[in-house]
Amino acid sequence: MTERLRILVTGAAGLVGAEVTARLVAAGHRVTALVHNQPVVIRNDGTPLEPDAVTRLPGDVTKPRLGLPEAAYQALVADGLDRIVHCAAITDFGLPDEVYQAVNVDGTVHVLELARAGGVPLVHVGTAYVCGERDGLIRETELDEGQRLANAYEDSKFRAETLVHKAQADGVRAAIVRPSIVVGDERTGVVRDYKNIYVVLKLATEGKVRSIPGQYEARLDLVPVDYVADIITEVTHRFEEAAGRTFHAVGAPLTLRDFSDVMAEYPPFHVPRFVPPTSFDAQRLPRRERAYYERVMTLYESYFRRRMRFDDSHTAGLATRRPPADGQDFLRALIDHCLETGYLGAPPADATEVLARLNTTGPDATSAADGTGPTASDVNGAGR
Repeated sequence: MTERLRILVTGAAGLVGAEVTARLVAAGHRVTALVHNQPVVIRNDGTPLEPDAVTRLPGDVTKPRLGLPEAAYQALVADGLDRIVHCAAITDFGLPDEVYQAVNVDGTVHVLELARAGGVPLVHVGTAYVCGERDGLIRETELDEGQRLANAYEDSKFRAETLVHKAQADGVRAAIVRPSIVVGDERTGVVRDYKNIYVVLKLATEGKVRSIPGQYEARLDLVPVDYVADIITEVTHRFEEAAGRTFHAVGAPLTLRDFSDVMAEYPPFHVPRFVPPTSFDAQRLPRRERAYYERVMTLYESYFRRRMRFDDSHTAGLATRRPPADGQDFLRALIDHCLETGYLGAPPADATEVLARLNTTGPDATSAADGTGPTASDVNGAGR
């Protein structure tokens, strides 16, 4: 880095925002972290940023002037921000429409107002799933292709990105980063928050949901949080090259068959059966399974029939890092971490323990205990 920048990061306490903030601080920038009722910024591995590493600014993107007193807001404008990195978002599913409107859409309106007032370049963090239920190749240059959006989250992020494009036409300089499904660290699998796809994985592997409507050739794109943060940071550093363009921060796509094959490698796991949607009838499920399906799985089922592939040629041309080359190996790293922490199943016994069991009790026939089912709070965690 040759230039020390003054950068505002919204959503700095979120999973992605905290990692971006940490990278910008490590690069020597002066970072102001806009947070909502968070006393500290906690990284993905649980490490808090030193209090004096960032200027922590309590605010609220849902409100005009980011919920700041007039004097504090004008100080942001007057002090000459060099970048705004807009990470603040609600990424959970199943919330009321007005929540997505307030945070994801109105929040973007208010960030754009600051960018416009101060002439500040903006890095906007969206989602690759603004493509909705389209199949085939999804290009970084595409946005409105008449697609059907599957839920209120996707709709809100589509509308937010549309606002950014309109602002660009009016003179706001911006670049857009679109992550896919953000999960744990590429190497260790570590993740701070078990949300969204993790809840689905827990229900499936514990056998609480045994049949899921979906196609085995459908694709899920899981991307490591550290890779996403690296891409956002690089776009921020190299904004002059990135301005006006969109960058997919995506991983190695996995088919549902890939998922099934990997889960079958773990003896304690139940491997769900994917049923063609035209043949699936929720009313035929056992009562308890139907309750899990209706409460949780319906929020995600459209992702189990999509067959898209994300183009990331812009990202490949800018970034020095590439996503995981082998999606199945990455999935194993994620699952191994979930086992080690006890989120999934039980940690595998080491060789000494297995031999001790064989010597005293014969072949090991112990099965994994049935865990507690997810509650509404498992699904509705904090946003990005």
